[in-house]
Amino acid sequence: MQNLSRRSFIAGGSVAAAALLAACTAERTADYYGDVSGGEGALIGVSMPTKNLERWSRDGENLKRLLEDLGYTVELQFADNKVEQQNSQIQTMINKSPAVIVVGSIDGSALGPVLQSAAGLGIKIIAYDRLIRDTEAVDYYVTFDNYNVGAMQGQYIVDALDLENASGPFNFEPFAGSPDDNNARFFFEGAWDVLSPYIESGKLVCPSGKMPSSVDDWQSIGIQAWSNTTAQSEMENRLNSFYSSTTRVDVVLSPNDAIALGVGQALASAGYNDDNWPVLTGQDADQANVANIVKGRQSMTVFKDTRLLGERCATMVDQIARGQEVEVNDTESYDNGQLVVPSYLLDPVTVDADNVQEVLVDSGYYTAAEVGL
Repeated sequence: MQNLSRRSFIAGGSVAAAALLAACTAERTADYYGDVSGGEGALIGVSMPTKNLERWSRDGENLKRLLEDLGYTVELQFADNKVEQQNSQIQTMINKSPAVIVVGSIDGSALGPVLQSAAGLGIKIIAYDRLIRDTEAVDYYVTFDNYNVGAMQGQYIVDALDLENASGPFNFEPFAGSPDDNNARFFFEGAWDVLSPYIESGKLVCPSGKMPSSVDDWQSIGIQAWSNTTAQSEMENRLNSFYSSTTRVDVVLSPNDAIALGVGQALASAGYNDDNWPVLTGQDADQANVANIVKGRQSMTVFKDTRLLGERCATMVDQIARGQEVEVNDTESYDNGQLVVPSYLLDPVTVDADNVQEVLVDSGYYTAAEVGL
């Protein structure tokens, strides 16, 4: 007992010393790099995961423009889907003493240490569209209702196949998003909750055997980095191994447009055409996918108007920088493992061939020519 008490005292002293050192380091760093207070012309950091996916490139540039229009100085970085690069870029931003850093994370659990150093300097962190996990160093989260995104995909499948009334069975191939993206579980869970009764009844069957045993098994069908080439390869393997001229795919659950693009390329290479193209879902309303919807090569996409997401994020940044109360509308849903992050959720919209014109063209998101209308 005496040895245990001594070890506890030493451990406690070590923790206290480490905390004191961290505090002193933070104070010295603040003295060296300057004040992180907001106001007119304050520096805002924006860290996005990649420029190679249309939606992230569009989001980053849009948010930069919105913040500059509000009078802020903006440093925008894209991390090429490399976690180490994103960590390094954020640290470089921290060294310049921004008032706020907006982070669209690559791996939601890999940023804790670098964001903790930001928090120690009083820099506020907004998680943008992807929840940052396993750290208390995140102040706000702005996103769409991600569970509802998946539920909308699932409901579209139910309606398109008339699963309430049709006898089936329908050959069903499910995909999920990147295993390191916290949003991917929400997408899959929303779809799973809608579709699982039809899976359990046998109306939806999976010839490839790639049906997860439960929501908790979603990562088993996840596509790393949302890669369209990985999705294409996986779909080609399923088609070659489990399908033939007499066994056809009826429906594919794709969580986003990048994966849908790869799946569609695999289907086309396997000879699927307008006469037997399966129901194929998506998300993000990427230009190539919307054009495919117009051509009948994708059934739907869930449109998350990133213009509205950017506007809401810019408003939150402005409220922080001015010392105002930050408006949120959800304080219960997003537990990151360390705290429930105050969030602002926006509503997504289902888009198919029937409302492409109204939702995407009439609103000015695309021109008619850009999507083949």
